[in-house]
Amino acid sequence: MPRALMRLAARLPLSFLHAAGALLGWMIYLASPTYRRHLRENLVLAGYRDRGTRRAAIAEAGKMLAEFPALWFRPHAEVAALVRALEGDTGAWARPRGGAPIVFLSPHQGCFEVTSLYAATRMPITVLYRPPKLAWLDPLMREGRERTNVRLAPADRSGVREVLAALKRGEAAGFLPDQVPGVGEGEWVEHFGKPAYTMTLAGRLAARPEVECYLVFARRLPRGAGYALVVRALPDALPGESATRRVNRALESLVRECPEQYLWGYNRYKTPRGARKPLAGESQRAGADR
Repeated sequence: MPRALMRLAARLPLSFLHAAGALLGWMIYLASPTYRRHLRENLVLAGYRDRGTRRAAIAEAGKMLAEFPALWFRPHAEVAALVRALEGDTGAWARPRGGAPIVFLSPHQGCFEVTSLYAATRMPITVLYRPPKLAWLDPLMREGRERTNVRLAPADRSGVREVLAALKRGEAAGFLPDQVPGVGEGEWVEHFGKPAYTMTLAGRLAARPEVECYLVFARRLPRGAGYALVVRALPDALPGESATRRVNRALESLVRECPEQYLWGYNRYKTPRGARKPLAGESQRAGADR
């Protein structure tokens, strides 16, 4: 039944899905005190206290959910065609055969689902994947994401090995760098001025001299017109800056380009089970020393 409903929804215009999603975003916001608290606190932490940004962020989060059927159950070529414009470092998409391996870092911003599907029309890409908490959603998600040139790898040690193998073959890899990792897979580094348990994998891969690293997000265009794919090269590290803090600094800059489409309701500052919370000032020292 869920698959049939999603396939039916996939036939609807993207403009309709986004309009319905905006309403869905408000329903979730009003129904969940925990989600509402995270969204408001995270916005304020980043310096966004205005109602306009908050209201837009609520609607955009709903659009993210409502657009899944179109992205997962339309033909791959139709999904890629939803990308109407390329902005920023567009050379990332013109990678020559046998060129340097590429790491795409796609935060919880805009339509991150479409980035790997579009990249797969240009190159093979291995994407780290974490199963959803809702078990019934997992086969639907895998069906929608596993397309030509897209390989899903579990977000664990075996998946990391698959990513390394893909890069060794000169292919691309992609994952969400702002997803809270499991214990032992991250370190406490500031994100918008507050310690956040952050994966170290992104920084380690970006530091490899043979790897090209880009930040990418798909900005939703007005009235369901599609997406503009924005690509930014990862900036150089500042003196004394850790590899992980370098990534977080770049993410902060990317988010500020389009703050209303960042998923502020995501519990970015949670402490993974078994991880030790940092002492006061500890994350700042780690960011400078590592």
